[in-house]
This record gives sequence, C-alpha cells and structure tokens, in this order.
Amino acid sequence: MSSLRQRWVLLILLLAFALFYLAPLAFHGLWIPDETRYAQVSQEMLLSGHWATPHFMGLRYFEKPAAGYWMIALGQAIFGQNLFGVRIASALSMGISVWLAYVVAGRLWNDWRTSFACAVVYMSLALIAAGSGYANLDPQFTLWMNLAGVAMWFAFDSRGTGKRIAAWAALGVACAMAFMTKGFLALLLPVLIAVPYMVWQRRFVELVRFGGIAVVVAVLLSLPWALTINAQEADFWRYFFWDEHIRRFAGDDAQHAEAWWYYLPMLVISSLPWIALLPGTFKAGLKARAHPGKAFVWLWFLLPLVFFSIAKGKLPSYIMPCMLPLGLLMGHRLMAAVHEGQTRVLRVNAVFNVVLGVVGLAAVAFMQIKKPIYVDEPGHLALLLLALSAWLLFNGLAIWRPLRLWGAPAVAMGVLLALVPAALPGSLVVNKTPDVFIAQHVPELAQAHSLLSNELGTASALAWHTHNPAITLYNTAGETQYGLRYPDAKGRLVSVDEVQDWMTQARRDGSVGVALRIKGADEQKEIDLLPTDGRRYQKGSVVILIYDQKP
Repeated sequence: MSSLRQRWVLLILLLAFALFYLAPLAFHGLWIPDETRYAQVSQEMLLSGHWATPHFMGLRYFEKPAAGYWMIALGQAIFGQNLFGVRIASALSMGISVWLAYVVAGRLWNDWRTSFACAVVYMSLALIAAGSGYANLDPQFTLWMNLAGVAMWFAFDSRGTGKRIAAWAALGVACAMAFMTKGFLALLLPVLIAVPYMVWQRRFVELVRFGGIAVVVAVLLSLPWALTINAQEADFWRYFFWDEHIRRFAGDDAQHAEAWWYYLPMLVISSLPWIALLPGTFKAGLKARAHPGKAFVWLWFLLPLVFFSIAKGKLPSYIMPCMLPLGLLMGHRLMAAVHEGQTRVLRVNAVFNVVLGVVGLAAVAFMQIKKPIYVDEPGHLALLLLALSAWLLFNGLAIWRPLRLWGAPAVAMGVLLALVPAALPGSLVVNKTPDVFIAQHVPELAQAHSLLSNELGTASALAWHTHNPAITLYNTAGETQYGLRYPDAKGRLVSVDEVQDWMTQARRDGSVGVALRIKGADEQKEIDLLPTDGRRYQKGSVVILIYDQKP
C-alpha cells in the first residue's frame, strides 16, 4: 500500500473518530448508575491524591483496581471536570482499538481495502460505537485485551527474534494494564486463546520459551501498584478475588445473573448495522483451518465468548473484547463480497437496516399520537427524526450502489449514535441523567454544610458536581455496603428511623442540601419524613431540597 493512500485512509478514520466518537461526548448528561460513579471515583483521586486505593464518595470501593480510574481522572485533569473530560478515556480507548483493527487486518491479509473495511466495520458495530461515549471501565479493558490479541498474532507471525520479543513484551504491557483495570480476567483470556492455538500449530515449546517475557513484563508493571494497595488496605485482595471474581463467575447470588444463551441475541444486536453479514461470516469460519491467521481470529472471538457465556454474571458490555475479532471476520467477509460483486448480501443488509428505520419512525409516530413521549420538545423530536432520516438515507444509498457505497451503513450508525443521546425526551433525561438537573442548582448545593441523598446514582452525581464526596446516604447502601463496614464510615448511612434526628443536628451545624429520586411509594415515605420548610425544586423523579441553618 502506498504511503499516500495509507495517509488518506487514516485521515478518513480520524475524521470519523472526531465526528462520531468525540463530538457527541459533551452534549448529554451522565447516565446512572455507571457514569456518575466512575466520574466521582476518578474525581476523588484527583482531589484527594489517593491514587492507589479507589474510594467512592469517601468510602473504600474495591470493586475494581485503580488503572481504569487513573485514565478517567487523567481525562478530567486535562480537559476539566466536565462531561468531555469524564468520557474521553472511553472514546480514545475505542479509537485506538479501531486503529489496532486496521493494523492487524493488514498483517493478516496484506490488502489495504480489507484493512480499511475491517476498521470501518469494527468502528460502526453498535456495541463499540455506543461504548465509545459511555464512561465506564469496559472500553479501557477492551482496548488492553485488543492490544493483547494483536500482540499475540504479531508474536506468532513474526520471524525475527527481535520482533517476536517486542511483541511478547507488548502482550505483557497489555495484560498488566488490563489486570490493573478489571482484574484477573486479563490474565486468563490471553492464555485461553494462545494455548489452544499454539498446541494446534505444534509450537507449544515456543509458547513456553517466549511467554515468560510477557509474564515478566506484566509482573514488573503491575507489582508496584499491587504492593502499594496491599500495604494501604490489607483486605483488598481477599475481597477483590473472592467477591468480585469467584462469586461473580459461579456464585448463586452473582450480580447481573443471566442464562448461558444471553450473549447470542446480544451478539446479533451488537452487530448492527452489519447483521446480514453474520451468516456468511460464520459459514466462512468452517474453512478457517486452511488459514492459520483466520483460525487464530476465530479462537480469539469464540473462546472468550464461551467463557463469558459460562459465567453467571453478564452485562452486554462484557463481550466487547470479542468484538474486534468479529469485526475482522465481518470486514473480511464484506470486502470479499465487494471484490466478487455479491450485491445481494450487501443489499439485503441495507434493506434490513431500512426496515428497522421505518419501524423506528412508525413507533415514534404511534407513541406521539397515543401517549406523547415528547411534550413541548420540538427540538429534541426534530433531532430524533433527523437521526432516523439519516439512517434511512445512508442505508438507502447502500441499496442503490452497494459496491461503491458499501460503507454507507457505517455512516448511518455513526450519525444515529451521535444524535440520539442528545435527542432523548426530557422525561428520560432527567430520570436517567439526574446530574443535568443537579448542575442547575450547584451554587446552592455547593454551599451546603451537609448533603443527603437516597440513591447512589444521584448521590454520586451530587458529589461530582459539588466536589464533595462526603454525601450522607439516606436509607440506601448498595455497592457501598463494603465501605460502610469500616469504623471511619460511621454516620455515613442514615435510616428512615434516624433521619429526623440527623436533620435536626445537621441544620444546627449549617445548611443542608438534599437530592432525592422519588421512584415510588417507598421513596415518597422517605421525603415525607423530611422537614417541610426547605426550598424545593423538582423535575421528573428528581427532587432537590435546600434547608437553611436552624440553630
């Protein structure tokens, strides 16, 4: 591939990254519970200087290691403690992963068109594109697992000893960062892929010989943090290993427990806007043995997927590490269809997308007639209609010129996911992104001497906006249960029986700010126990109360 052509391809990908990944980051509030939590934990690292041990609203929070929070904190340090700063780590993680898809596809197939197609397909997969604008640790973990997969193939495919050592060292870096982002899973997944492949290739001795390089690099990089947190919090490793790994994988009370087949329909949905390519992609997998590179990519995709399916705890974002190899396989299938003039599969894919768009428009129209979801929000409704119209337009172009405009569905997905979060109805925004409403009242809330909240998502949004992690939790514990066990957390949780005495004492000390989510009768009882002389602001299910000092 000529350097000029490569520059143009990379420029197109960079432009798409800027338009579809970066530009939308600052135009919608933080989703609860994840985004507000990760924003607050990372901000607390910046404010407190406690970089080794994560704290959530001032409480020990051992659900994940520290490196993922470092990246989000770095984004807030560079770009400000704002929506863009919170989400930039996720966007960059997915953007770099797109580049990795382009690089490894070039190594696998040595064809610039296929490399470009693989990058475009991966970039536009629904799960990946949506994850690029969502602040949690899965995009970062996915980046490091993607780097691990790419490094493994370069290690297996390289001929020179120096290049092979460099690739194994890169694998060690990827495993170390993934381990410090989400834990021991980072060490299991590469082994799950590498061992079967090298045994099949009769190169197991080589794996043992060079694999130690990756192990040494991973240990050297992660050991300083591992020793530091062990010295600061002796119970971290016990809790993190047993509660966050063993229980999540096999426990009867595993968090987010789902059936083993949960990821099968999720994989189909995540493959939008390229669903029609799946049958041909899997059919081609039956011939993978003839191509070692393609066989490796299939192992890279299938074995982690099987592992995630066996585990009891499941969320859609957990399979993000499986999507790069799937994107490679689908991109290869796409370009094969283009080269061979197979317009039928390309048109079928675009027609399927158009049908989805028509169904979406019909659903919006039906709901607006029967029970309007947009009330006095012509701007938001117009933006949604624009997003759906763009979806129809670009997929329509793919029907019209499937061979020349094969990338049009990717543009459709980019426009859709860039516009829809900012087009959501106000009722959903205020209930699922309460930080938007809280931000409007920060001047009063930030001056309050004490802060109280009855829901963790709202509480963490309150802590993030006021830069005050010392939120008193009202009749809620959830993921803070472990941190609340420590003696220094005494007084951070108030029950319904204690709240009136707490409020009396807190108002003697100064003003009080309260942020509540009222979702039903139980929360209504909670608010009924509070004094009635405060200034009250309400939008949707979010209620803010400001109480002046009362000696």
